[in-house]
Amino acid sequence: MATDPRRELLRHTLATLAYRGAKTVHNAPATFAEFSGAGRTPAQILAHLGDLLDWALSMADGSRQWHDSKPLPWEQEGARFFAALKKFDDYLASEQPLQAPIERLFQGPIADALTHVGQLAMMRRLAGAPIIGENYFVADIAVGRVGAEQPPPKKPFA
Repeated sequence: MATDPRRELLRHTLATLAYRGAKTVHNAPATFAEFSGAGRTPAQILAHLGDLLDWALSMADGSRQWHDSKPLPWEQEGARFFAALKKFDDYLASEQPLQAPIERLFQGPIADALTHVGQLAMMRRLAGAPIIGENYFVADIAVGRVGAEQPPPKKPFA
């Protein structure tokens, strides 16, 4: 089966989501999960991210299921986020047919997930624990690298 460039772009988007998500999840202070004052808590947002990725996979495989998960402890919820990314990426990397249009998978759950990762980054700043900015154009982001372990920034902002 020839590689579908749209499918590969969606996989690169998932790798980007993992890279940026890792920055917001790792080294968060113990109190960050319950930070309030910006709508949902970070723990609720991270749980929603896992739900979005589970939903994306369910649309891709045709099972179409949505769940509102109760937040787990921060570290467990982070692990769930990366596990959901991997499951979805593994499906996209397979030869299994997609039961939903790639454009819709992007415009729905994936675009929403990118927004929420940005929201977590903003909340880290508001909570007094900002992440280090960087030039994402030169970041070492690779298709298939969707786990919690990500390379360090190539060009962080001082």
